[in-house]
Amino acid sequence: PLRGVRALDLTRILAGQTATILLAGVINVEKVKHGDATRPWSPPAATLSENAPKDTSHLPPESAYFHAVNRNKRSITVNFKKPKGLEILHNLSQKQTYLVENFLPGKLDSMGLGYPDCSAINDRLIYVSITG
Repeated sequence: PLRGVRALDLTRILAGQTATILLAGVINVEKVKHGDATRPWSPPAATLSENAPKDTSHLPPESAYFHAVNRNKRSITVNFKKPKGLEILHNLSQKQTYLVENFLPGKLDSMGLGYPDCSAINDRLIYVSITG
């Protein structure tokens, strides 16, 4: 039933990652340099793979929680505070079924990634905003 469904996951930490685990074709967008805040949560944690890029050796082991809620997701790092990063996310949102975010209300609007911006790019996009 989820064939062809694609999701852009702009969430961080608990609620968002748990919500998007049930979707198919998820692209998880993480912070440049540090990744998601839940990567270093431990214990328990898994050591970094021997095949990890050399420039990641400074990173701590990755948490079991991070792996559990991000399984089967593809992760990318994008700095969408910069024009090129914003362009990347706009291009990705053209091809998505869902965009899921859990930023403070109004934050993504101020950055050019609010519902009005994204729905202008993809009028079939389902924009999901999770707030606490």
